[in-house]
Amino acid sequence: MAIFPASVDAALKSDDGREAWNPKGLVQRTVRALHEAVPGLTVITDVALDPYTKTGHDGIIGDTPHGPDLLNDVTVDALVRQALSQAEAGTDMVAPSDMMDGRVGAIRKALDAAGHEDVGILAYSAKYASCFYGPFRDAVGSASAAGTRKLDKSTYQMDPANRREALTEVAMDEAEGADAVMVKPAGPYLDIIRDVRGATRLPVAAYQVSGEYAMLAAAGEKGWLDFESAAMESLLGIRRAGADIILTYFAIRAAELLMERTRESCPAAFEPTA
Repeated sequence: MAIFPASVDAALKSDDGREAWNPKGLVQRTVRALHEAVPGLTVITDVALDPYTKTGHDGIIGDTPHGPDLLNDVTVDALVRQALSQAEAGTDMVAPSDMMDGRVGAIRKALDAAGHEDVGILAYSAKYASCFYGPFRDAVGSASAAGTRKLDKSTYQMDPANRREALTEVAMDEAEGADAVMVKPAGPYLDIIRDVRGATRLPVAAYQVSGEYAMLAAAGEKGWLDFESAAMESLLGIRRAGADIILTYFAIRAAELLMERTRESCPAAFEPTA
């Protein structure tokens, strides 16, 4: 299960996003509660500052000789603190989605030094500056950064027209110690998923993001297509492209449908044993 903080109280947001590493923060409390309620559950936590910063950016903004800009190294230090806080809470895997340079290596080094060698890293290696993040940004309160004229998220997320950079990013994250790599979004980037699958031995994850899911759900509500069939077909396409792991808001229903199909095709597998 991958968890994200939704609607962080405005009073908790700051320029440096320090609520992200609060040991009593929403994510940290949730991780503990999940492990207590479901001991065998694998919990993945997002590492990024956008839900916690006043700007809604994934990193810390500061003054530079060229004007306000995102401070990569300062942000990496904050992300390390966030990842350590999540590890202390008991997360099984941290997932840096911020796209800062060098953050995977810094997080791996810090986790190991703190005795969290078993905490994995799912790196958002190929995260594109996509319009399909809209519903999610509204939910976590980071939409304000998406369209800022002087600085938007395209300054650190990838250009949707750039195919080759994805392989460079994957290679760097793998070298820095990532345990799995992510392509995000999924549907419009099936070619990238295929390229990444052929370039690494690591597990490849793909994120069917909020806008992708919302399109299918809205079309289903309008009666233009069968929502469940379309959602399952979209997931099949992502899997066929090479994804080993799929993050989707349709996960629970997809699991139910797969179970139903398995029960129909192989009922003996569900018969009680003596």
